Amino acid sequence: MNVTIDINADVGEGKGNDAVLMPMLSSCSIACGGHFGTDETMRETVQLAKKFHVKIGAHPSFPDRDNFGRKVLTLTKSELSEAVFNQLLHFYAVCETEEIPVHHIKLHGALYNYAAKDAPTADAIVEAIVATKVRPKLYVPYESILAKKAENLLPLVFEAFIDRRYNDNLSLVDRTLENAIIHDPEAAWLQLKEMVQKGLVTTVNNTKNAITASTFCIHGDHKNALAILTFITSKLKEHSIVVK
Repeated sequence: MNVTIDINADVGEGKGNDAVLMPMLSSCSIACGGHFGTDETMRETVQLAKKFHVKIGAHPSFPDRDNFGRKVLTLTKSELSEAVFNQLLHFYAVCETEEIPVHHIKLHGALYNYAAKDAPTADAIVEAIVATKVRPKLYVPYESILAKKAENLLPLVFEAFIDRRYNDNLSLVDRTLENAIIHDPEAAWLQLKEMVQKGLVTTVNNTKNAITASTFCIHGDHKNALAILTFITSKLKEHSIVVK
């Protein structure tokens, strides 16, 4: 029996590989001005996703272009909520002109990780989304604080990562550490296969922890993203996994 999954990538980040990644994706999260992105890059990426029938999502972050959204900023709750709200409205406006629905929202970088464990940050995110009066799906880590804060307000989709290593508490290994990122296509495939078929992930301490997800992310700015996605795509059919 086939298992159906979603494979997503963070795109529209100026890395120049969106066109080759998009045919292998079923959803994508598009940078909307916080860490990267302009009207032009958003529109180009939305049009590319439409061409390949890939579901479209907003990818807001801390307003921090200098650090590509990978540093936790000290903002008040209202400042953060306003920053995310403005990014979402900007992205929604582009999607409206392109006559395409927004399928989901997925936070970027430091904001994704911090909202997963910090209640005020999670509250600020949920308030920003609700204030837009649009209710797309929210991609979140399983059992995260953000998932708990949003569960009665937004439809949730649990996400796991193809190209990142996990700690025992299911947080992602910090990018500054040598073992944080999976570079080898076969290792990335084995992690995805174990998560999909067994609901487990092998952590950096070599323990097998339960994990729940239906969408699986590869980072578009990963230098081996194309090689990893190509290898994974070649393996899916023989293991009865369907990307849809």
